[in-house]
Formats: sequence, structure tokens, C-alpha cells
Amino acid sequence: MPPRVGSRAPMAAADAAALLSSPTAAQQTCRFSTTPCREKSSMARRKMFLWINGRKGQELAHSTKPATLTGTPGIVFPNNPLFRSEPVVNDSTRNLIYDRATKEGQALKAIAAEMGLDVRRVAAIVRLKEAQKQWASSGKQLATPYAKAVQGVLPKWGFWPGEKNVPFEPVNDIHVHRYTMQQLFVPVPESTEFTREDAATTFYDNMLSVDKRSPQSGLIEMERKNVTGKQSRKQNWREFQEAERDRENEFAERLAAEQAADEAATTRVKSERYEFRFREMNADDVGADGRSPKGLGWRYGAPHMDRKRGMIKIPKSMP
Repeated sequence: MPPRVGSRAPMAAADAAALLSSPTAAQQTCRFSTTPCREKSSMARRKMFLWINGRKGQELAHSTKPATLTGTPGIVFPNNPLFRSEPVVNDSTRNLIYDRATKEGQALKAIAAEMGLDVRRVAAIVRLKEAQKQWASSGKQLATPYAKAVQGVLPKWGFWPGEKNVPFEPVNDIHVHRYTMQQLFVPVPESTEFTREDAATTFYDNMLSVDKRSPQSGLIEMERKNVTGKQSRKQNWREFQEAERDRENEFAERLAAEQAADEAATTRVKSERYEFRFREMNADDVGADGRSPKGLGWRYGAPHMDRKRGMIKIPKSMP
């Protein structure tokens, strides 16, 4: 027997078709609008575009050389016009330092004394140049445009051989020891010579004098020879260069000998993923109290005394 269909079914279908064909139904089915929303622009954004489209912005955009937002080379930050950046060593001087240290074999202290640079800065320049050349030889991409842009903004200092150059920084500065900050009244007879060694001993027994703590102690000896006048300044300068070169060569030989001895005392066993290193150790190296740092396992075999109450946790002697 066929199903019975009520008389209301055709009327419901007709009503649904009428609703879909009406404009109200079309608006209800279209839930996404194609009208673009209005962008909000703040006061700071409008000022930014005014500056970009203005004279200063166009000059900065079309400039062929690195420039600052202020237009003044010395002022890097517009909101801090009193800030002045320290000068940096230019690239030509850094290449000159690297060539003298590697190709000509000059001592780092001699280069620092001649150019008016700190020894630590000269050593850092040589290391960074060596790393740069290794990266370039291995095919690594360098950020050369970024470096040029930064150097174009900052003030630069350079050394020109054969000309009268202004020193970049003091080459003989030493750290101010805290024991020298105290004021002492030491009676000294007029007939007694009071030297820098005596002054260091007065402040502390084990304190080194300024001549020994100076990073350029060879320059002090050279100036003492210049004061005596027995030799010319050029001869004293050549002797200073040779002495510093010999001192660096001795240090390099001693360091190479230590590395060779350490390598000879180490047995290496390589696997697919790791490398095992074995060395012969003596149990008596820990010392009588078992706390010698030369012994094996001194960090684990004996507890540290730094957490006990009343123990002195700071060094009691200073060089």
C-alpha cells in the first residue's frame, strides 16, 4: 500500500521556495561582506608617513652612504642628542694590524705601543680577523653590508704609517687595586730612596708594584734607557721589539710543549659516535688532606667548606 501524503506537504515546499527566492533570504544566507573595513590611522602613524614623504625621509631613502635619522653624523639617536658614540678602529687599520702580526711577525705589544692601542684590543682584532678569513675560505656568508652600515654611522679612528697619529687609548693603564684606595701616612727619611716596590709593600706584603702589574712593562724599561741617553731612541725601540718578539716566541714554545705533553699522556679511542680519552692517574696526587686540585675526583671525594659557618670565602691575598 503506497504511503499517504498529506495535503500540507506541497504547500510547505512552495513556501520554502518562495523564501529562498526572496531578497531577505539572500541577505540571510550571505554572511560575509565584501566591503573593506576602514583603516584606523593614529597620530604617530600619520607623523611617520609625513616624515617619510618629507625632505629628511627622502634624503635618507635615496642616500648612497650610511646616514642617521637626524642627518648629523655625530648624533645617532634622535631622542638623545647628547649621546656621542666612542670611535671604533676602521677596517684598514685592522687589516694592517693583522698583516703585521701574521705576515711580518711583529709582537702584539710592539704593535700596540706603536699604534697607541691596548694589547687586549690588538689581540682581539687579530683573532676576529683570523675567524673572518676562515669563514670566508669555508664559504660562509658574511654580513658585510651590515658592517659597512654600522661603520658608516659610528665615528672611526685610523692609524697611518709615517704620519703623526693621535693615540686611540692609553696603552699602559692598570687596574686600581682596592688596597691602594686607603690613605697611609708612612714616615720615610729623606736619605732613603722610596721606590714603587716600597710603595706596593707598604700597601700589602704580596702586592706587585706598578711596573710589574703594567701590561707594557717593556715600555717602562725602554723609557728608562731613553732617560739615561746611552743609546739612541731608535736603538732602544728596536731592542724593545726584539725582546717582546722573543718573549712571545718563548711563550708559544712553552704552550706548544705543554699541549704536546698533554696529548702524549692521553690515549684516544674513537667510536662511531664518541671519543673516549684515558689518562694515567696517581691516587697520591690528592695530597695529605685529599683536597688537592691535581688529584682525580677532588670535586667529589671531599666536601667543600664554602657553606660552613665562620669559613673565609674570599681570597686572603692579592697579586
